[in-house]
Amino acid sequence: MSSPRIDVDLGKIRHNTRTISRRLEKRGIRVTAVTKAVCGHPAIAQAMLDGGAAGLAEARLSNVKRLREAGMTCPVTLIRTPMLSQVDDVVQVCEASFNTEIVVIAGLAAAALRAASVHGIILMVEMGDMREGILPQDLGDIAQQVVDMPGVVLKGIGANFACLNGATPAVAKMQTLSALANDVEGRCGPFLQTVSGGNSANLTWAFGAGTTGRINDLRIGETILLGVDPVTGQRLDGMYSDACTLVAEVIETDARSVCPYANCSELSVVKIQRVPNTSGTTRLLLAIGLQDTDAAGLEMCPGSSLIGATSDHLVIGTKDLTHCVGSEMRFQMNYSALMRAMAAPDIQTNLVNGQPAPQVREANGPDRLELV
Repeated sequence: MSSPRIDVDLGKIRHNTRTISRRLEKRGIRVTAVTKAVCGHPAIAQAMLDGGAAGLAEARLSNVKRLREAGMTCPVTLIRTPMLSQVDDVVQVCEASFNTEIVVIAGLAAAALRAASVHGIILMVEMGDMREGILPQDLGDIAQQVVDMPGVVLKGIGANFACLNGATPAVAKMQTLSALANDVEGRCGPFLQTVSGGNSANLTWAFGAGTTGRINDLRIGETILLGVDPVTGQRLDGMYSDACTLVAEVIETDARSVCPYANCSELSVVKIQRVPNTSGTTRLLLAIGLQDTDAAGLEMCPGSSLIGATSDHLVIGTKDLTHCVGSEMRFQMNYSALMRAMAAPDIQTNLVNGQPAPQVREANGPDRLELV
């Protein structure tokens, strides 16, 4: 099998989705599965749906089109504010979109009228992350404008956490979001179908002792794909953390130690550290680099360590003497490494366990599956 590649275990994706969906269902929250990290890969998206996701969320229109071209008819929400230049395409392939600008919403409304359809609008509220969102004091006025606008329907509100500014979804912030949902309904009239509380970083809050209020939706991508809590980086009980594995081929062994020139100005070069030969460490050169993934986001095998990376090469120090030219090394990835690897044109995606197993409520997962 050729490399570099990403081995994706669809069975583990289904399992992770099912585990999170069942846990959140007990809290009155549905899962909208986010496929942006896998570039809208249809088979991975289908595994998420098979695992119980209520719908899909995407940030890029090209990925949504990829899903539609594969024949997927499930609800898809665009979670990055639509570009004004793409409103006709957004209305054509997405049931709803997250929005912050009234001029864009007006463009979507006009596009929907041209298409004889109605487009769903979810208004994003700024809750401290400082990435996107309407200020809470302005939400009511904008919501009223959406309600009065033909071609669109106010479907809900949402917020984002722990992305740009690292703002965590604290209990007080989630209570405020619930209160805002009540305020919008009281002012504008229509019931909000969706109150989207955030992303995978919300899971600690969602499984806490308090009530979830009006929050009935979370956008989950990283935890499904990697089985971890994004805030702590720790694997969650009952979840697989190896559903996606990066595989790279060794192209040289015992590479010489390299000391970069003092005047080297290539910013893409990660400084290579000298590894003492007396330690029994072998240096390996792999055919993958910064153009393919985030080298700092790769988890090294036991006994191995990252020495450095350039645009096309990864240098590993290892005590594993079984590796030779032509052999492969496998790496688990963080979210950044996964996103870049999935988008890299020279990395193939290899799918395993494609057929869903019969739906059985397991008593045990990879370690344990205790739905709390």
